[in-house]
Amino acid sequence: MNGLPENALSGLGVADGIAIGPAHVVEGGVDRVLEFRISAGRIPIEIERFQAATVTASQQLERLREQSRRIGGGAGEEMDYLLSAHASMLAGSRLTRGVEQRIRDRRINAEAAVQREIAAIVRQFKALSDPYLAARADDVRDLGRRLIRALGGERTEPFADITPGSVVVAREITPADMAAMEPGQVTGLAAEIGGADGHTAIMARGLGISAVLGVPDLVANIRQGDQVIIDGQAGIVIVRPDKATIDNYRRQRTTLLRRRRALAKLKDLPSETRDGVAVHLQANVELPIEAEQALGFGAEGIGLLRSEFQFMAAETEPDEDCQYEQLASIVRGMDGRPVTIRTLDVGFDKLPPSMVEGLPPGDNPALGLRAIRLSLLRPALLETQLAAILRAANHGPVRILLPMITTVSEIVAVRAAMVRVARKLKRRKVDIPDPLPPLGVMIEVPAAALSADALARVCDFFSIGTNDLTMYTLALDRTNEQVASLYDPLHPGVLRLMQFAVAAALRAGIPVNVCGEMAGDPRFAPLLIGLGIRDLSMAVGSIPLVKQRIRRLDTVAAAEHADMVMAQTDPARSAELLDAAP
Repeated sequence: MNGLPENALSGLGVADGIAIGPAHVVEGGVDRVLEFRISAGRIPIEIERFQAATVTASQQLERLREQSRRIGGGAGEEMDYLLSAHASMLAGSRLTRGVEQRIRDRRINAEAAVQREIAAIVRQFKALSDPYLAARADDVRDLGRRLIRALGGERTEPFADITPGSVVVAREITPADMAAMEPGQVTGLAAEIGGADGHTAIMARGLGISAVLGVPDLVANIRQGDQVIIDGQAGIVIVRPDKATIDNYRRQRTTLLRRRRALAKLKDLPSETRDGVAVHLQANVELPIEAEQALGFGAEGIGLLRSEFQFMAAETEPDEDCQYEQLASIVRGMDGRPVTIRTLDVGFDKLPPSMVEGLPPGDNPALGLRAIRLSLLRPALLETQLAAILRAANHGPVRILLPMITTVSEIVAVRAAMVRVARKLKRRKVDIPDPLPPLGVMIEVPAAALSADALARVCDFFSIGTNDLTMYTLALDRTNEQVASLYDPLHPGVLRLMQFAVAAALRAGIPVNVCGEMAGDPRFAPLLIGLGIRDLSMAVGSIPLVKQRIRRLDTVAAAEHADMVMAQTDPARSAELLDAAP
């Protein structure tokens, strides 16, 4: 063990599993470049150097795209999509224009201009409150490093000499890095930078590679070839483990693999209670790669497809054809299973750069111009997205879900827009389904829950977003450390709003599902089933565990249990009852 003691480092577990192997340490990125003034006569030369670097970077990205295609499946497709987005940022984009403008206006060297422009774009992304959208800054940073290396003439191949079965250790691991790895080479990943919502984490889950990110001082504590254990569930990296620790983790890995095999056997079994009541389990999907994973975990469909991924890497708003092609690919891939597509759910606080211009910031973005309010304010944006969805609905069953609805008039306005778009498509001789897809609403603010009876008369289904409903009901931001402990979906106010919305849907005879984190936690299954919910949508990895819990439930006992929970006034007592559920 190199004579050094065992050392355990903590981070964020983003991809479950246990990996044991030698460390392949990737030296950290590009140091801060030297900035210096250039003469007026040097400006054309620096611009030419930068343009040559973009050509080199584009060629590198194309080679990586070819490698990603060898990976195959959803992970390979997603890598190809991301690398294509990187390549598009090099083709006459804001980035390239901005760098050239900085060279001219500030008369600085090309490396410094790249660094300044990348920093400006990254700051814009990092200001976003949504973790998934803020994580897109990693992609921009990665492209900046590639350009700076190309300007310096570097041609790095960090995985050329990697030992099969290694654990990759780095300051940061990007999707482009993952595309450069040979399939099967790597069993685990650990990095100082990154989070659960970033593309690297999503890729790791898609490839089945155990990963821990956000580990402080990781690289400084590991030497090339050190034995390393990655515990992707606990978020622990153990460096130079002793024999007892290795033996312990090998036993844990064996138990984990046995448990996974047992859960995998549930994939083709029906999701129904002991007394034969069917409960449909669907997947929440952020990126196209997760649609393929959903099938592997036995999902009956996609209960929530977040359409924001189409806008995040775009310099300009994606047009109808672009949106259609991406959505149609997902719908076709689900092979006849239903796909619920949520219209754009962003506000000023998490708008992609292509959409910020012309919108004044509000004092409180969470209560401002966002989601359906933004779509209705920009009819062209809404109608383009509706047209793409209607066209995609030719390839399989599709439902349309509207975020942050508070009034009947909003639903009426969107339905009118959908009819208007359908007429335009028919005039263009474009095939669309008849009847048009069902139109549903997110129940995620108290106003929607309390007016659920009225909303149910003008929509086709409800989807309860428990995360936002809890946040808005309790008036707190769970990402704020000072109040995060107060976030509790078992608060009586939250549960009664849910109960009211479910009852309204059942009276109106429309479907209702839950798509927040409560749906993916087996602990909540007896309560949700007891309230009358028969459709749950969750992160793909949660499906087997929830199915296992449902198959042990009896609906009559679950209803009695739900009545007991709903009678409580203390969330702590509700939690105790939940843990004691049959």
